[in-house]
Amino acid sequence: MIYRLGLRLRVMVGFALIGGSVSLALGSWVYITVRDLDRRLIDEALTAEIDDYRARLERNPDSLPPMTATVRGYLVREDRTDNRPSELRGLPAGRSEVSVDGIPYYAAVVREGEMQLIMLHNRSQVEQRERQLLIVLISGILVTSLLAAAGGWWLAGRVIAPVRELARRVRERSPDDLHSPFAEGLAHDEVAELAHAFERYLERLRAFVERERAFSADASHELRTPLAVIQGAVEILQGRPGLDDRARQQLERIARTVHGMSDLTSTLLMLEREKRNHSECQVGEVVQEVIKQHRYLLAPKPVTLSVDIRQPFTLDVERPLLTIAIGNLLRNAFSYTESGNVTITLEGGVLSVADTGPGLPPQDLDCLFEHSERSRRATRGAGIGLPLVKRIADREGWSVSVQNRPEGGALFQLILKPSGTTATAPNPATA
Repeated sequence: MIYRLGLRLRVMVGFALIGGSVSLALGSWVYITVRDLDRRLIDEALTAEIDDYRARLERNPDSLPPMTATVRGYLVREDRTDNRPSELRGLPAGRSEVSVDGIPYYAAVVREGEMQLIMLHNRSQVEQRERQLLIVLISGILVTSLLAAAGGWWLAGRVIAPVRELARRVRERSPDDLHSPFAEGLAHDEVAELAHAFERYLERLRAFVERERAFSADASHELRTPLAVIQGAVEILQGRPGLDDRARQQLERIARTVHGMSDLTSTLLMLEREKRNHSECQVGEVVQEVIKQHRYLLAPKPVTLSVDIRQPFTLDVERPLLTIAIGNLLRNAFSYTESGNVTITLEGGVLSVADTGPGLPPQDLDCLFEHSERSRRATRGAGIGLPLVKRIADREGWSVSVQNRPEGGALFQLILKPSGTTATAPNPATA
C-alpha cells in the first residue's frame, strides 16, 4: 500500500515510522526501568521496616507494628488474637501483592517460629506515578513521530525538488523540441545524471525520428513515382484495341495490385504522421467500393456473398485508412473461404464480417493482430494485413475483435466511432 503513495509522502511516513519506533523503544525502556526501580525501592523499604520492627521487638516485646498511610504492619502470634484482615490470611512467606479494603499493597511475610510478621506498603501512589509516566511517554512518542514526519516532509521536499523540476521540464517539452538540454541549471548530483541520461536517450530518439522522416519522404517519392508510372502504363495498354480477354484480365489484375499498393503506401505514411487530417467519409460507400475491388477473389469459388448495410453513417477519418482497414478484413475472409458464404453487416457503428472458412486455432486468437511469429503462422504468412487493421483502429479510437463461430468459420468485428448517423433505409444485397 505504501508504495502507491507519492515519493514525498513515502519519505514522510518512513521518517514517522523511524521516529515512532525509536521513541517507542526508548519509552518502553524508560517505563520498564522506572517500574523495576520502584519495585526495588519498595522492596528495600519493606526490608528496612521489617528490620526496624524486629529491633524494636527485641527491646520491647509489646511494641506495635507500624501503622501509617504508606506502611502497615501486622504481628501474628499463636498466644494472641489474630487481628489481621481476612485478605492477609494464607499469604505465603516472601513477597507478594494483595488488596486490602480496595487498596493495593506490596506484602512481605516473615515467619519466625510461632510468630508471623506481615508488612504492607501502599502501592496506590506508585501506580499513579507509573500511569502519569506512561501518559507522558505516549505523548512523547506521538510528538516525536509528528516531528519526525514534519521533518521528513520538509527534507523530502528539499530532496525531490530537483526531480520535480526535471519532471516539469520533461512535461512541458514540446514534441518537436528535441535539442534543448534537460540538465541545464541542475546541480551536479544524481538528478543531473538522470537528466543527462534523458538527453542521451532523447538524442537517440531524435536520430530515430529523423531516420523515420527521411524514410517516409524517400518512400513517398521512391514508391509513389514507379506506382504512378505502372498505373499510367496499364491505362495506356488497356486503351489499346485488339486485346484478348486473357491479356485484359492480367492488366486488370496489375491495376488492382497497383491501386492496392498505392493505398497501402498512403496508409503507412498517414500512420507515421502525428497530426490527423479531418475529412468526412461515408462508411457504407467505402464498404461497397472495397467489396467491388476484392470481389475477384470469390470469382472461381462457390461462395455466396451477402451484404447488409442497415445503418449507413459517416466517419471523421481519412478515406485510405478506412479503405485499407475494411479491405484487409474482407480480403482475409474472401481468401480463406473456399465454399459456403461470407456475410458483411454494417449496423450500429459495427462492421461484421462472418465467413464459413476453416476458422482459427483458439490458441492464436489473442495474437492475430500482433506482429509476431504466432500471428504469421495463424494467418499463414498473409503479411501485415490484420496487424495493420489493429494499428489503424488504435489510431482512430476504434476496436477490432475476432472469434470462431460455433457453426464454423470466423467472425471479425470492427467497432467504429461514428461522427453522425444518416437515416437511410436498409440496403440488403445478395450476390
